[in-house]
Amino acid sequence: MALLSSAISNPGHNLSPNALPHDAKPKKICYSQCPTFLLPPQRSPICRMGFVSGLGRKKTLKTRIISSVTVDTPVNTSPEKVQLPKGDTWSVHKFGGTCMGNSERIKNVAKIILSDDSERKFVVVSAMSKVTDMMYDLINKAQSGDESYISALDAVLEKHRSTALDLIDGDDLCSFLAQLQHDISNLKAMLRAIYIAGHATESFTDFVVGHGELWSAQMLSCVVRKNGVDCNWMDTREVLIVNPTSSNQVDPDFKESEERLEKWYSKNPSKAIVATGFIASTPQNIPTTLKRDGSDFSAAIMGALFKAGQVTIWTDVDGVYSADPRKVSEAVILKTLSYQEAWEMSYFGANVLHPRTIIPVMRYDIPIIIRNVFNLAAPGTKICRSTEDEEGQGLESFVKGFATIDNLALVNVEGTGMAGVPGTASTIFSAVKDVGANVIMISQASSEHSVCFAVPEKEVNAVFELLQSRFHEALNAGRLSQVQVIPNCSILATVGQKMASTPGVSATLFNALAKANINVRAIAQGCSEYNITVVLKREDCIRALRAVHSRFYLSRTTIAMGIIGPGLIGATLLDQLRDQAATLKEKFNIDLRVMGITGSRTMLLSEAGIDLSRWRELQKEKGVVADMDKFVQHVHGNQFIPNKVLVDCTADSSIASHYYDWLRKGIHVVTPNKKANSGPLDQYLKIRALQRQSYTHYFYEATVGAGLPIINTLQGLLETGDKILRIEGVFSGTLSYIFNNFIGRQTFSEVVAEAKHAGYTEPDPRDDLSGTDVCRKVIILARESGLKLELSDIPVESLVPEPLKNSASAEDFMEKLPQFDHDWAKKRQIAEDAGEVLRYVGVVDMVNQKGIVKLQTYKNDHPFAQLSGADNIIAFTTTRYKDQPLIIRGPGAGAEVTAGGVFSDILQLASYLGAPS
Repeated sequence: MALLSSAISNPGHNLSPNALPHDAKPKKICYSQCPTFLLPPQRSPICRMGFVSGLGRKKTLKTRIISSVTVDTPVNTSPEKVQLPKGDTWSVHKFGGTCMGNSERIKNVAKIILSDDSERKFVVVSAMSKVTDMMYDLINKAQSGDESYISALDAVLEKHRSTALDLIDGDDLCSFLAQLQHDISNLKAMLRAIYIAGHATESFTDFVVGHGELWSAQMLSCVVRKNGVDCNWMDTREVLIVNPTSSNQVDPDFKESEERLEKWYSKNPSKAIVATGFIASTPQNIPTTLKRDGSDFSAAIMGALFKAGQVTIWTDVDGVYSADPRKVSEAVILKTLSYQEAWEMSYFGANVLHPRTIIPVMRYDIPIIIRNVFNLAAPGTKICRSTEDEEGQGLESFVKGFATIDNLALVNVEGTGMAGVPGTASTIFSAVKDVGANVIMISQASSEHSVCFAVPEKEVNAVFELLQSRFHEALNAGRLSQVQVIPNCSILATVGQKMASTPGVSATLFNALAKANINVRAIAQGCSEYNITVVLKREDCIRALRAVHSRFYLSRTTIAMGIIGPGLIGATLLDQLRDQAATLKEKFNIDLRVMGITGSRTMLLSEAGIDLSRWRELQKEKGVVADMDKFVQHVHGNQFIPNKVLVDCTADSSIASHYYDWLRKGIHVVTPNKKANSGPLDQYLKIRALQRQSYTHYFYEATVGAGLPIINTLQGLLETGDKILRIEGVFSGTLSYIFNNFIGRQTFSEVVAEAKHAGYTEPDPRDDLSGTDVCRKVIILARESGLKLELSDIPVESLVPEPLKNSASAEDFMEKLPQFDHDWAKKRQIAEDAGEVLRYVGVVDMVNQKGIVKLQTYKNDHPFAQLSGADNIIAFTTTRYKDQPLIIRGPGAGAEVTAGGVFSDILQLASYLGAPS
């Protein structure tokens, strides 16, 4: 007993943490309940802890804390009682351990307090960063017999001593350091007793770990006072009274706390008060804590007691995110949350607030603001009663956020004998209670055939064994078929107050999960409809979170794009996307992200989207060897963005051969490449059949008329019941340019050379003059109209002189072409003599079920004779447009218009996927 007496009865220092007024006196400390042999040799203003020892028990020490620990505060001895003002004049701030991490951060906190123009300020602080963990570590080391608790305590002393030396000076510094040394001496004696006993009670642990808050509150109050502001500090154990309800929760006694607050304030009136978070006292004046995240709870309780205008929780993030930004890079800061939404999200693991933090402020409609102490420019997130000021009526305004809980197991109890039998659920959950397991979610079908619920994975074995025991007879008799454990589960919660009675939210959620190929194991939704909870495989959780977040929070038409072929057309398209992306996102909510660009040799990949302002440089700097399979997998495998499209800007038949597989995988395809639609008929029919059977889209408008709406017009005519009789047109911009300029004295070879120089022809003009390109367009239109023709079924009149078809090169061809100018001059003269012009046309003859490509003459007053430049012209003769054909005319060649046609198809895809028209 002598050992315990010497360990506890350290006289310490009779110094206050704040300088006392000359007429003030320390608060009276009651020792009436302490055994006389444990009384300290002298009464210090710092209260001691009393112990009752279980004698004769080796290495055990049962402790009972029997007096509140009171640290001196300045006392106003004025005879008049100061009334506690309440209401909006008070603003409450809470600064966590990160905010109080070191002397510089504490100075920053003081600046924030000083800059608050509220009439009165109440500031709740946590211990300095890591100090609470250090204090718990002291307890753990001492009770495990590890003598390093002594050096660990020295580290605690040095951390606070060095911080104080950097922050405060004068009498405040002397007082604080004396008090700090006194507290450390007491703690050393207490920990020595724990070391000997090998055990510490919960109350004793609470007392020890609460010192971090005492020290940080004293230091901050000194810094504020140093800046000329009247500031007291409060040990909230004198004011805040709580009733422990379990090992992890306490209930505030608001009535008793309010009375103590008024008494405290009457003696310590101040415009600024710095108070300890996390710690409180029981009704028996025994020190306790509000458990983890208790400082937030402290701030909310004190805000309610003061009926403050608002409570600001300062942290190290800009506000509450729509999802965990470590898992979803596209998570956004929420401007507002309702109390219920914040409650739901925090329960399901979102780093918002502890759920109990919200309860006190809800009583008085006190808003909570979550702000970043390191980014004062960020407005933060406001948590309040109503969020009616939210803009927008899309689904994203009804769903506020998503949260996940990992490391769960699903327990399923099922059997036909459960239906209509009272008490089954009671038996299940009483068993769960008996093993102390926490039920996260419950789901039961209306048939009552089964009940499933989620519990932490570490608790599931105990739950399973007890359920097997409780239902032993029912299982043997067959009334229950099984008690099943499904391990490796996670919960995904979708939260939003406005989800209630909003049609389409659930459908959108499950559609997003389905598109991401996520299987849902269980579902729960309360009748309040604030939360839809689904249970998933653990390995699917992050993918599911990204999929649903992108569906609700990104544009509905966020599209991951892969561009194949950054040649003339592809490069032009990329530049058009760059120039228009911001406008599309802002005005039409269309978010187009190029995730990859591949050529024949190199490819550029990005997880978040390529910066199109410098894609050429990035391709050179970060390009890798092209691999089409890896490229497609990169675009398709991005579960963060639900819609994927591959844009083929090549003329490569090998690329076109992949379309079917891409479409089958759910990848949309947009292309100006004619090879797929004009290739083998069976492959074309296969693609079209797949397109009709699936929700995957295939757009190819630019295959026929570059940017002209030829395919769309044809499809519109057919879908509305019109019957196509004939399609006739100048389909080649190159050949249109050649024959529009083959007039006067210009020779044919000169016009071809001019077209080549202007960039209208292919590198080898024979590719244009052969008529093959026009033939492919005719085949595409014929098939679109319903004819089942192969490319070989179309007779084509080639404009390449027979002797030059086998020329060694384009240069050789161009050199020899003038030899045939005389023949072309004769054809032109014959046409002119007849009042006609030459035009190279393609014809789809639906009446005779055939197609043809040929050089044709037209009267000078015919629409085809009015062409200029590289314009295309197409005439649709139908049952509705029989006497006067429907004519489409416009530029039909050039990278700008072709890329524009492809871009138009991409926007049409976005429209199909839900973008506003």
